[in-house]
Amino acid sequence: MARKVIEVNSLGKQYRLGQVGTTTLVDDFKRWTYRIRGKEDPFLKLGEENDRTKKGSSDYVWALQDINFEVEQGEVLGIIGKNGAGKSTLLKILSRTTAPTTGEYKIKGRVASLLEVGTGFHPDLTGRENVFLNGAILGMTKSEIRKNFDAIVDFSGVERYIDTPVKRYSSGMYVRLAFSVAAHLNPEILIVDEVLAVGDIEFQEKCIGKMKDVAGNGKTVLFVSHNINAIRTLCTKGLFLKNGRVNLFGKVQHATEAYLFEGLDNHAERNFLPGQVAIDKLCHLQSVSVCNEHGQLTNNFDVTESVKLKINYAVLEKNYTYTVHYYVKNSSGDVLFVAMDNKYSPYINDPQEPGNYSEELTINSNFFNEGSYSVLVLICTFPTMVDDKFCAYDNALNFTVSDKNLETGARGSWNREWPASLVRPDFNWVISKIG
Repeated sequence: MARKVIEVNSLGKQYRLGQVGTTTLVDDFKRWTYRIRGKEDPFLKLGEENDRTKKGSSDYVWALQDINFEVEQGEVLGIIGKNGAGKSTLLKILSRTTAPTTGEYKIKGRVASLLEVGTGFHPDLTGRENVFLNGAILGMTKSEIRKNFDAIVDFSGVERYIDTPVKRYSSGMYVRLAFSVAAHLNPEILIVDEVLAVGDIEFQEKCIGKMKDVAGNGKTVLFVSHNINAIRTLCTKGLFLKNGRVNLFGKVQHATEAYLFEGLDNHAERNFLPGQVAIDKLCHLQSVSVCNEHGQLTNNFDVTESVKLKINYAVLEKNYTYTVHYYVKNSSGDVLFVAMDNKYSPYINDPQEPGNYSEELTINSNFFNEGSYSVLVLICTFPTMVDDKFCAYDNALNFTVSDKNLETGARGSWNREWPASLVRPDFNWVISKIG
């Protein structure tokens, strides 16, 4: 049975804006009087959600509020969210560098944290001296540091400058040495904030490999990054924070999908004004939509449902034949396929008469794997791209696909997570006994 190494219950962190400290003397006295009378802190009832894009009316803001999750031994948890979502605040609490305002957390095991570039380094000391200083701060004994010193320096790749004061290091060299010290602490729990972005590609790959090794040895990793590919490659679970709250905690795929599609308009239908998306004054888009097999507008599908993409456009002059292209992309922006109508259009050999046209594409059921998808719509003249006459609209539609059989355990279904793949088409199988 897996052992829980991190438990977070109703965790919250409140700050007072515009102040050097968190409170004033008056506020401290008020808190004290409430506390000796056995009453709840009155300031916990104040404060607004941590939305950095809005001005707000309160001096108090909840950087984190009502955070709940658990991490088991050997898991790698990817923590994602926009800037200001509370990721670093959460890691600082778990690293015991700041205290929560509400709630509690339990950590079982030795923790190594790398939260900021050069944390625990003294700029006037050499790299060698800082290895011993930082190692001691992280809890390593002198003999442990000596034993691992050569490996730390070799991993960091700064051997030539190890006896140079670190104030002369670049930010990349700083983080190389700092991460190397933390990684060789041999912790039960390794906490890494978005510091790897400072390093070059080669070092980022080394760091991800090191974190994989740590996790592979039964240790636990908490990893904050805006590099979604790194999160998906390394992590087994995802925690998506939004405005200081948990938006989604679960499979890393689901968390990253939700994060990537957070900024989209989530349209099942989009209508365009005349000329808004047009090819000169020859043709313009009127509307696009995504529907289920019954023609109902929706952008939530089960894997067993077919997906219909519809488009309406207007031809204004009889000069060209027009073809419709759908570029269907996954949440990473990879184009899964391009569907074109030029093989099926009845107008392909003759210029289209002025008027309104409608086209519908059906994507068969059991094609998409679970995930989120977007559609770029393009109309161009035929033959394709003659005189560069085309118009396009990216993220015109988006929709999600889920597998309800995982919840219902339907008989005969694949009642566990489908293997990682971009699509999961339903092929024709022939199975027979030959002996």
